[in-house]
Amino acid sequence: MTGSFLPHSFFLGHTMDEVILPDVNITVNLFGIHLRSVGGEWEYPMHEHPQFEINYVLEGRRLMNVGGTKLTQQAGDLILLRPGLAHSSRSADRRPFTYFCIHFNIDEHLFLSLLNRIEQTLFHRDSPLMRLMEPALSKLIDITRVAGQSSMAQRMRLYSAVFDLFGTLWEAISNEADIRSSVYERVELAHQIRTRLQGLVSQHFKQGIPIERRYGIDDIAAELGISASHCNRVFRHVYGTAPRVYWSELVLQQAKSLLSDSQLSIQHISSVLGYNDIAHFSRQFKRWSGMSPREYKQLHAAVTEGEQVRLNDPAISTDRRSSCESGTGTFHRERLAGKLPLRKGNKSNSMSR
Repeated sequence: MTGSFLPHSFFLGHTMDEVILPDVNITVNLFGIHLRSVGGEWEYPMHEHPQFEINYVLEGRRLMNVGGTKLTQQAGDLILLRPGLAHSSRSADRRPFTYFCIHFNIDEHLFLSLLNRIEQTLFHRDSPLMRLMEPALSKLIDITRVAGQSSMAQRMRLYSAVFDLFGTLWEAISNEADIRSSVYERVELAHQIRTRLQGLVSQHFKQGIPIERRYGIDDIAAELGISASHCNRVFRHVYGTAPRVYWSELVLQQAKSLLSDSQLSIQHISSVLGYNDIAHFSRQFKRWSGMSPREYKQLHAAVTEGEQVRLNDPAISTDRRSSCESGTGTFHRERLAGKLPLRKGNKSNSMSR
């Protein structure tokens, strides 16, 4: 996106031109990526799982039962399954076949919204979607063939290929999905709001702008030519939360990242985040996370030290390491990640302004 999200009055000198990309803070989980050749008698029983699944046949013919509907895949056909959809698989003609499979979750709401809107399950090799998808799939499959013996560089290429596949899938499904223009425009507007919020957080920290002087939600709405109420309504409809709450979560993610650095004092972190009063920062952080910045910093240091000891001590067996990781260490990591319930009385997820 060209241009700054902040008014020019915040800067010294004259900016001729700039391109600002939002910070990338996304979680992708990949499960059971495999390339498999099976005999004619092979069968996989009916099952379901909470991830999306892409299943692609390279050779032979497969019969897949999806929610009671029997679908026959030829070489080059792809099946896209939504989470929770029961399915089974076997050879369609009792002959061997080869297929590629990947299960995934991603916390990109726009992408998930689009995937959930598509009703079609089977895409034939000559379909517009498969003409777009085939090159990205082939690249990922080629990397998968050698991933078992791969170096770290090869694993990074695998991740890159997965994201390339997701980008192509977005483009392909956008073309095929029956989405009313008004709905799509609402989703795109919400995405623009989120991108600006991410850019705001990054720029505020880099410039050290105090909270009371920060460019905010009302300014974003004005920049997009909409009212603040419409901005809040559209964002909440798509993402299920208010823009201010989302912005607060971004700020607190940044706070947690800074608190994880043992070299930074809480006073310095408070200042970087735009708080003139460390007590104000401490109250906001505790309201959201259930612990004070000092408690979080101490807990993170203890967990990091404990994990380093286990990794460096050859006397600790694999079984003992697994026990440690499934016990107190996991509890602490989940508290650090904000996955455990908040303490009683900490009901607000939004930082006050």
